[in-house]
Amino acid sequence: MPERHNSSPSQTEHEAPEKQPSLLWNLVFNLVIPALILSKLSGTEYLGIKLAIIVALAFPIAYGVKDFTRAGKINFFSALGVVNVSLTGGISLLELDAIYIAIKEASIPALLGIATILSLKTSQPLINTFLLNKSVLNIQKITNALTENNSHPAFDRLLVNASWILAGSFFLSALLNYILAVVLLTADPGSVEFNQQLGKMTALSFPVISLPLMVVLTADLFYIFRGIKRLTGMPLEEILNVDTEKK
Repeated sequence: MPERHNSSPSQTEHEAPEKQPSLLWNLVFNLVIPALILSKLSGTEYLGIKLAIIVALAFPIAYGVKDFTRAGKINFFSALGVVNVSLTGGISLLELDAIYIAIKEASIPALLGIATILSLKTSQPLINTFLLNKSVLNIQKITNALTENNSHPAFDRLLVNASWILAGSFFLSALLNYILAVVLLTADPGSVEFNQQLGKMTALSFPVISLPLMVVLTADLFYIFRGIKRLTGMPLEEILNVDTEKK
């Protein structure tokens, strides 16, 4: 790839890291509550089939809106989550064949994988957005050290490799999403059984899909850490964005 210094992350030196949303609450609103509602409250004696879908999907949507109001700007992952659950809700309410949910489940991560690869041709690869997070890394010090060591071309190559690993994790997610939907969603759309299967799919998406992806992404992040240490000579304590000036 051509040498380009602006591929390195750059942020204001004293910019405060953003407060990240709680993983626990993320799981509760996006997985646990929707799964319980779809599995336990879809019967006619409770919410009914369609209302259960609406109520279940309202929780992740409300959480995404709350995250937007808290941060004051659109969070890419929260917005993607809202789009994802909205599509799931629309397909379910229209009682379309389950294969459309399987295709939808696979298409979003697959498109992210393709976008990650294509972004390598731009000045800002998506790896910067996904893994080079200013709340984790001391971006300014890293950029300065890369400049001092004339390591920007090598850093570009590091980003290329890390981007392919990241894209691979998205393609893995697409495959697992598709398989999970095809295996579980066997009942007729618009039935209590279908809602229960949808709830089970939602509940299993974390251990079956999210955990393997977290392992791959963690490995990719450590690969980036090792590369930055090698190219900058900085210890891990300086690479990480740890606030040592708390008053």
